[in-house]
Amino acid sequence: MNKEQMTKGSAREGRKGTPQVSKWLFYLALLPAIWGVCAWQGWAWWSWASAPPKIAETSTSPPEDAAVLIQIPEGTPSQKIGRDLEAAGLIRSSSAWNMWARWLTLQNRDGGFQAGTYQLSPTQPLSAVADKIWKGEVVQQSFTIPEGWSLQQMSAYFEAQGFFPAKDFMAVASQVPYAQYPWLPSGLPHLEGFLYPDTYQLDGDAVTPEAVIKQMLGRFEELALPIYQKNQKNTKLDLKEWVTLASIVEKEAVVASERNRIAGVFTSRLNKGMKLGSDPTVEYALGIRQTKEKPLTFKQVETPSPYNTYMNVGLPPTPIAAPGIASLEATLAPEKTDYLYFMARYDGTHIFSRTQAEHDAAIAKVDQQLRSTQ
Repeated sequence: MNKEQMTKGSAREGRKGTPQVSKWLFYLALLPAIWGVCAWQGWAWWSWASAPPKIAETSTSPPEDAAVLIQIPEGTPSQKIGRDLEAAGLIRSSSAWNMWARWLTLQNRDGGFQAGTYQLSPTQPLSAVADKIWKGEVVQQSFTIPEGWSLQQMSAYFEAQGFFPAKDFMAVASQVPYAQYPWLPSGLPHLEGFLYPDTYQLDGDAVTPEAVIKQMLGRFEELALPIYQKNQKNTKLDLKEWVTLASIVEKEAVVASERNRIAGVFTSRLNKGMKLGSDPTVEYALGIRQTKEKPLTFKQVETPSPYNTYMNVGLPPTPIAAPGIASLEATLAPEKTDYLYFMARYDGTHIFSRTQAEHDAAIAKVDQQLRSTQ
């Protein structure tokens, strides 16, 4: 082969190699574009999958964005939670949920989705829904027990709120938990007076008679019991007597400025061996409530009962209601007074008297005022 032939052969080989190099260069140049398209499609999918299933409605629109209650039982796998949320319309994709769950696990290996009842909205993004369940932000149920309520009133309230039947509450309130609360007075037939009146919150799944009573006894132990323990040496009353007398003061005192004086009247009568003569004890015994239009009758006042302080000397066998801190404190620091009687004016205030004659005159005065307004 001569020199000219060798040159031509090399040229042909060079021309053969050029298309292959160009093809690889083309693919290399195309690869970032493919990656970009895939990344864009992945981000677009994730943006869709993690977005709220519904846009928040305006106040004039139908309540389609209303919150949904969903219960997650103990031990539910995260995949099952995702499927349930998707079925409930609270997230768009259970696959996206599984991806986010893995991401949360990598960030906090000791954490996890928590069981309970949750209030979730379809207007929340997937991340917000997951964060709420991860942190265990379960539904809270709130309830308020006013001072002066009896167990019967509490039970009716819980049933009216849809928490549980009244009879279930009364049954649990009749089981005194001495093992958990050894400070409770012995021989109690029920927990009347020892369920502290206050506002409470419980997890949605925990609203049971047992949980409610446990929290209320705990609040009494926390707030009321230390008051008695601090002043125990300064009173003749034992724990049950203290709460019992405070419950009567709670029912009688409407105006705060009269509370200590009313406590003083009852303390004086107890010290003198007189009958307390308290209307609320008769009402408690009969399960009724007198009003201005329908006061207690002589027949009702003369109805025998261990709780009737018109017929029995001393305190009734148990408290008649749940006293608040003010009445508990007033009973330990009663006003030193010569008054032995008081008569309700039916406006929250009372006429206080030192003698039976003064008291009879006060009764006549109030009766006359009532007749004049009829």
